[in-house]
Amino acid sequence: MNWYEGTNSILLGYRCSALGGRLLVLSCLHSAVGTQRRAATTDRISMQKINKTNAARLLDKAGIEYRLIPYSYSEEDLSAQHVAAELGEDIAAVFKTLVLRGDKTGLFVCVIPGNHEVDLKAAAKLSGNKSCALIHQKELLPLTGYIRGGCSPIGMKKPLPTFIHQSALDQPRIFISAGVRGLQIEIAPQDLISYTGATPAACATPDV
Repeated sequence: MNWYEGTNSILLGYRCSALGGRLLVLSCLHSAVGTQRRAATTDRISMQKINKTNAARLLDKAGIEYRLIPYSYSEEDLSAQHVAAELGEDIAAVFKTLVLRGDKTGLFVCVIPGNHEVDLKAAAKLSGNKSCALIHQKELLPLTGYIRGGCSPIGMKKPLPTFIHQSALDQPRIFISAGVRGLQIEIAPQDLISYTGATPAACATPDV
């Protein structure tokens, strides 16, 4: 190999190395910009999610301490199990709000742990009915002002008789919907009971 061929090889290698360096820098800059954009998007989502709901404002007015906690949700999975996983909390402390209709007294509410299902016989007896059933999903919004996955025992269109599973009293704090999907209220169970007038009772059984 002639001396100029060797020199050209060295120059070519240098240029490739320099080009690789520039590509690496561009890649890093692109990564940084992407990270900043994702962070900005997350911040915007977080800011949207922590806007106070009617339920939160009612607690403010009553002077009750609580904490609003946003979480990621999917319309394909609105389960309490998903909420608990997103919050990193025990499912036994994440409560779901169910609206039922009794054959005698009409509408009432059961607030139960996320890993339980409502005991219809017990709920009927507690509410002074012979039988009861969950209302249809399409009825939820017109009757309560809330939608599935965002139903709170606080701030329904009108106050309804409410029963809360007695295990709530074993928890220092419990989580309930703030009235919209993607936002939970952390609250002392006794404060929730006092505000809603809920009756602690054995109204649910563990999921099997």
